[in-house]
Amino acid sequence: MTSVGIIVVAAGSGTRLGANQPKAFVEVRGVPMLERALGNVLGSVEPAQVVVVAPASHLAAARSIAARAAGAAAGSVFVVEGGATRQDSVANGLAALAESVEVVLVHDAARALTPSVLFDRVVRAVRASGSGIIPSLPVADTIKRVADDRVLETVDRSSLVHVQTPQGFPRAQLVAAYASARQEFTDDAALFAEAGHPVSVVEGEARAFKITTPWDLARAENVLGISSATRTGVGIDVHAYDAAQPLWLGGLYWPDEVGLAGHSDGDALCHAICDALLSAAGLGDIGGRFGTDDPRFAGAHGDVFLGETVALVEGAGWAVGNVAVQLIAKHPRLGARRTELESHLTTLVGAPVSVSATTSDGLGFTGRAEGVAVIATALVHRA
Repeated sequence: MTSVGIIVVAAGSGTRLGANQPKAFVEVRGVPMLERALGNVLGSVEPAQVVVVAPASHLAAARSIAARAAGAAAGSVFVVEGGATRQDSVANGLAALAESVEVVLVHDAARALTPSVLFDRVVRAVRASGSGIIPSLPVADTIKRVADDRVLETVDRSSLVHVQTPQGFPRAQLVAAYASARQEFTDDAALFAEAGHPVSVVEGEARAFKITTPWDLARAENVLGISSATRTGVGIDVHAYDAAQPLWLGGLYWPDEVGLAGHSDGDALCHAICDALLSAAGLGDIGGRFGTDDPRFAGAHGDVFLGETVALVEGAGWAVGNVAVQLIAKHPRLGARRTELESHLTTLVGAPVSVSATTSDGLGFTGRAEGVAVIATALVHRA
């Protein structure tokens, strides 16, 4: 049973957007805002129960969108009716969560471009701290306090942040906070803090802006328009030699070679490819997706990471075009196994992979034979 629940609030009227339907059902470049939001929610690493809170007038539409966005995972997405206020809607979402859920994220469907990596970041922070977690970005503009159009003072912006969603909380504390709330709050973190619980921040994402006005909608469409149908990514990984370890490189075992140190099998070649693919698809990096604190990947071989990464990339609507990777190291020498290595990686990635190797002419840690460095580039295109 999943321990993470994500409530997607899609019950807003969209008055400021000037739409003739609830905001979450307005299309952004031909795709409903809710569908785009769910695609990113479902792209997070850890399985979650997703509860969409929708207006009574659009429950059928919400269920259709949820089924389309979730595909084979449609059984993990539920749609419930919203309430008169945002707080009422979130409360309805909380009531629909399975008993196994321990961490709850609350997300606005209007933040339709929020990257999947932000959901994972918030979940990890809630688990690590046991407190409320909100993503934030620093305030860049100069802030003035005014009254009747007169500037009273300049406000120190160094301690100010823009707050985003998803906001994450331990479930039991959030449920209790909702039960004790006696007023309306602008976000769940304020309600949670009013109940006496601590709230901390993690780094937010620029793409997690809220679509509220026609200008915001145009901005979102421009962002999507800038995103080409073809994208590239770069990945770099470095590992030290470790004579006590066997060498796994490119998903292959290399007998009679010095191994590489690492949390998993130290396969720098596979790890660099993962980073390149995630970078190209806008899905973060291998550290954010498969952190060293995740016991599932302790000692895991490179093919495990590649399989998970390709699934994430394809789940985000991308197909891999090709990958090029270069090993910088004194050893091993790839020549005799290059064809085997390229064939194996091509099978794992599902697209052509070319491998080359070089040295650093005695310079740096690779020149001193202290370890290896790998650089990978990847090309992805819309599936």
